[in-house]
Parts: sequence; structure tokens; C-alpha cells
Amino acid sequence: MAGTHLLFQSLSLPRTCNHTSNPNPLSQNLVLPLKLKATIKPRVLRAVLSQNAPEVEDAKKSNFQHCFAKPEDGYLYCEGIRVHEIMESVERRPFYLYSKPQITRNVEAYRDALEGLTSIIGYAIKANNNLKILEHLRQLGCGAVLVSGNELKLALRAGFDPTRCIFNGNGKILEDLVLAAQEGVFVNIDSEFDLENIVAAARIAGKRVNVLLRINPDVDPQVHPYVATGNKSSKFGIRNEKLQWFLDAVKENPNELKLVGAHCHLGSTITKVDIFRDAATIMINYIDQIRDQGFEVDYLNIGGGLGIDYYHSGAILPKPRDLIDTVRDLVLSRGLNLIIEPGRSLIANTCCLVNRVTGVKTNGSKNFIVVDGSMAELIRPSLYDAYQHIELVSPPPSDADIATYDVVGPVCESADFLGKARELPTPAKGSGLVVHDAGAYCMSMASTYNLKMRPPEYWVEDDGSVSKIRHGETFEDHIRFFEGL
Repeated sequence: MAGTHLLFQSLSLPRTCNHTSNPNPLSQNLVLPLKLKATIKPRVLRAVLSQNAPEVEDAKKSNFQHCFAKPEDGYLYCEGIRVHEIMESVERRPFYLYSKPQITRNVEAYRDALEGLTSIIGYAIKANNNLKILEHLRQLGCGAVLVSGNELKLALRAGFDPTRCIFNGNGKILEDLVLAAQEGVFVNIDSEFDLENIVAAARIAGKRVNVLLRINPDVDPQVHPYVATGNKSSKFGIRNEKLQWFLDAVKENPNELKLVGAHCHLGSTITKVDIFRDAATIMINYIDQIRDQGFEVDYLNIGGGLGIDYYHSGAILPKPRDLIDTVRDLVLSRGLNLIIEPGRSLIANTCCLVNRVTGVKTNGSKNFIVVDGSMAELIRPSLYDAYQHIELVSPPPSDADIATYDVVGPVCESADFLGKARELPTPAKGSGLVVHDAGAYCMSMASTYNLKMRPPEYWVEDDGSVSKIRHGETFEDHIRFFEGL
């Protein structure tokens, strides 16, 4: 069977280590000896299903350990370490804090769900492109999903096997496609001109490219229009009435293209797994049509997009097993290898953005908590009007009033907010405040607007220590772009 080297395999987990690859001795990764407090019980969040999804087997099996917890003492903990203690031990600026063990647990949830299927977990690098996180995901057995040539280069730097990588995108350029062809990456065909460019890249590289047809199934994912990608008005994928044209074009280029699968991607933050079932049913029918014309199609790629509980409301939302179980019988009925492309559901809940309170103010009837973080570090609320849970790191003063606040940053834009209308105790100046579920589409979308430099990143290791996994950018970094001009 073609491409069996791509298949997901269970790997033994390596011991964690402190990365010190930076040759500059003044910028070595910081390791903080903050140890796990065994007496702290981590918060237990309910795993989740949509109304139309299969029922979970029992309540105990649907629970999972989560890295962030706030027990009765009123302090926020990450894997048993007080976030306040971490704040006092690192640079005094906004920073991202991850749990390495939570990343492992999230991958294991997918791996367990995929038991009995021949499959690959293709992590969507666009969600978070931290090199150390990518290295960890690769060690856990993940492949990589790419949407640019630089993401492909980063995947190679992180040690991913390129033949376990999938290159997506509606505007892939020839230079990047040549690199993908040379490395043996799977490439999705998204349009007529995309196919032409892939053929040209194959000829330049002297390699036959394994391709999948990205078909637009016209399924409404019922999400924010900016993150819906599988309906007929989307810029992504080919329309079903054009399928025969693409099949004929592949047949005309047998030395350049090998059609091995079909792909769809519905969107992001999806919380109803029956939508995945609807799309997979449509895709299975297309695969039958493709096979009827003599193509040996072995792969069904159903994309990613599984949502999480950003509201921390205890809502019953789907977990990986619920998603996989909705398509399992379809995949098995055709003897297909399943490719999935999770990003958010692997990395979002492993992280929070840690901020310090600059002050509290009132303008008329509106109350504001002003923090040092902003839309430059975390743009999802401003871009999508997205909700992310916000809470204080430490217990508030005993006499603190509870009021409704907009949590805002210092950027010179009225759109600079991290949360609106949040009921919070009035925080003391300098106290910590976190924005939860910030692992996906936050740091990867950060900017230097207002010359706010992109923040450092840290994670809690398996042994309870804290390591820096990305240096914060500095003013000097900005000036270097103009040196020698």
C-alpha cells in the first residue's frame, strides 16, 4: 500500500531535557527549580460531546487531568506550581506559560482514540510554531501539517519526517512546492493553478509528488465566518462539479502526480462532531467515484477544527474519541488510512498568557483593568471577538470589591482588549492576571504593533521545573533589521 511510511505509530516518550542550543551564553534557556507540590489537586474538567454526538461510556472515563487549577487557597497553579512564583522568577513582562505534560496528555487522547485505525496525527503548525513544542510533538509521534514553505523548513528543523507531512493552502508558490516535492511531502491540490504549479514543481525537482484532492464538501461548520473553510463561499478547495476535470488532469501527468487521497477541512472551533460525520460521508462517496476510475486512493484526510471549552463553563463538548468514533466505521468500510489535522485541540488548553495589572480605572459607567499584555501578544479577542477565560493569579485583597471590567492593554486602539464585561475582584496594582487557553493562534499571530516586542515563552517540565522555550524579542532585535542599510 502506497505511503505506509506515513502511518502513525506509538512511540516511547523520551525524558525531558533543558534545551541549550543557543550559542550565546548570555541567552541560554532559563531553568527554574520550581518543584511540583503534591498536595495540590489539579482541576478536573469534563470531557465533552455535542447534543447529537455519541454518549460517553461513563462519567469517570470522560474526566481528564488538566494542568491549570485554582484550589481553595485562591492561587492559580500550573501542574502544581504557583503561577505567582513563576512570575517572580522570570522577566517582568507578559509571557506565555505552557504545560509540557498537558501537551503529552492531549496527544495521548488522540492516540488512544485512533486505536484500531491506521492513521496519522498531523499537527497543524500554524496553531503554534514554537520549535521546542514541535520537537516534543514529533517525539510523541505526530506528523506535521504545513501551510507555507517556512513551516516546512521549520518542520524539517524540528526533525519531522517530511514523508509524514502534508502541505495545505490555496496559494502555494512554486518555490515552496519545489521544496515539498524534493522532500517527499504530501501535497493537497486546491485549484487549477495549484495543480499546474505542483506539476511544474515536480518536473523541477525530478520527483513524483503524492497528492490529495482538497474537495470543498459545502458543509456549514456553524462557526465564526472567519474560521469556516468548508462551505461553498470559502476560498479553499475544489468544487465537486470540477472533480472530473482534476481527475483527468492527474491522468495526463502520471510522471509528476500520484493521487493517493482526498482531503477536506470544515473550519475551526467546531463543537458538534456530527458535522465531521456529514463531511466524511460525502468524502467517502467521492473516494468511491475516484476509485472507480482506477486510482489507488488510500488516504482520507478529514482535517482538524475540534473546539475546546474557552468559556470554562463545564459545557459538554466533544473530545478526540467522540470525533474519531463518528467516522470510524466509514474509514474501516473502505480500508482507508485516516489523516487528521488537529492544532487547537492539541495545544490551546496547555497554555495561558500571564500579564501584570498596570492599574484600574473608570470612565463614566465603564470599568477597566489595564494590563501590560495586549492585542499585540494575543489578538483573538480583537480579531474574532473571541472569548477566553480570564482570572487573577493570586487571591485579591480581602476588601476587594467584585465588579464588571473590560480587561484591556496599552496599545493605542479601542480594539485592544483581552476580554469584555468580566466579573472580577478589583486587583491590586502589579498583581497577576492570566488569559487561559492561549496555546493556539495566540503567540503564532502575535505582532510588534506599537513596538510591543513578542513575549518570551516558558513551560513546566515533567519534573516540575520551569524552562524558557523561546526568548522574548527586544528593541535591539528590531534595530537589527536596519543595520547595514
